[in-house]
Amino acid sequence: MIEVEIEDAAWTAAQPDAERLVRAAAEAALAHELRSDALVTVLLADDAHVRELNARFRGLDAPTNVLSFPAPANPESLLGDVALAYGVCAREAAEQGKPLAHHLQHLVAHGVLHLLGYDHLSDPEAEEMEALERQVLAGLGVPDPYSAGEEDDDGP
Repeated sequence: MIEVEIEDAAWTAAQPDAERLVRAAAEAALAHELRSDALVTVLLADDAHVRELNARFRGLDAPTNVLSFPAPANPESLLGDVALAYGVCAREAAEQGKPLAHHLQHLVAHGVLHLLGYDHLSDPEAEEMEALERQVLAGLGVPDPYSAGEEDDDGP
């Protein structure tokens, strides 16, 4: 089950179907790993809130595009939470010349893959995670975010 909390109205002002896009991306990432039973909450917040979370939990006093908070093992299948900052995401999408909808779905899939245990700290990990992101996004009709000129700086 995917729960979407829209804290910043800028998300729906810019992307009226943001909730649907988030659900589709999160469900696709979970289905790819055969975890359709997992519970995930996605928070669509403003930069200030994500900056606060980044400072509190990562010691980095700056907003970032996406943060993932894996839950400890639990019998309820709660996988964790993902938070996205509107201003950072909208700016990145504009700078990269891509629709906000595509960037949003990419970052949601990225965040959910972190909850599933994937990371990009080493080159082999990054290659594996990016390949999974490409597969998930292709299923959603979203172009490869890592193709020439489409690089993302997706933070954590």
